[in-house]
Amino acid sequence: MKRLGITQRVDITKKYDERRNCLDQRWSLLTNQLGYFPLPLANVQAELVSDYVESLNLDGLLLSGGNSIASLCPSADDAAPERDAFELALISEALSRGIPIVAVCRGMQILNIYMGGRLSPIENHVGVRHAIISTGSPYPLPETTNSFHNWSIAADDLAESLTPIATDENGNIEAFQHTGKKLLGVMWHPEREHPLNELDIQLIKSFLL
Repeated sequence: MKRLGITQRVDITKKYDERRNCLDQRWSLLTNQLGYFPLPLANVQAELVSDYVESLNLDGLLLSGGNSIASLCPSADDAAPERDAFELALISEALSRGIPIVAVCRGMQILNIYMGGRLSPIENHVGVRHAIISTGSPYPLPETTNSFHNWSIAADDLAESLTPIATDENGNIEAFQHTGKKLLGVMWHPEREHPLNELDIQLIKSFLL
């Protein structure tokens, strides 16, 4: 079975003075539906990423959600600069090796930043559902999605090399692709849908193949 590397959030546990790598178990369920074996990725030092990726022989990379991006929210309780550094190095390594990348919520945000884009703060997008509008997606998309983010990608925040394939009703980017590379970003959490949405599964599969 093919291998899908999944990045992990940093959970800060003050009681034990620990910074733990962790991943929602629902990602395993979704990954199995994709036909991949999930490999949770530790937040290793950036200088180790090339050897790390080489040893794992990944067929795909998924940048998961969670944690505020430290460069935008340095004082946030869940900021994890070590994760930011790891994921930025990981994106670079995956691109150089031609490994497909699927980016979810925070993952979509940091991928846009890596590609030269920006983020803007947004309100009332945590713990809600809202409609999305297809903007020329070559694949069917859900009509509504969950939403768990405080930062958005406005139309003029999107990196030039990326193409929007869905927006919310206010024009904020909810999904993008890269026309020349296997890159997909979605702002919603497909692993949090009950049951899993077949449209999400097919969309992600199409970029990993």
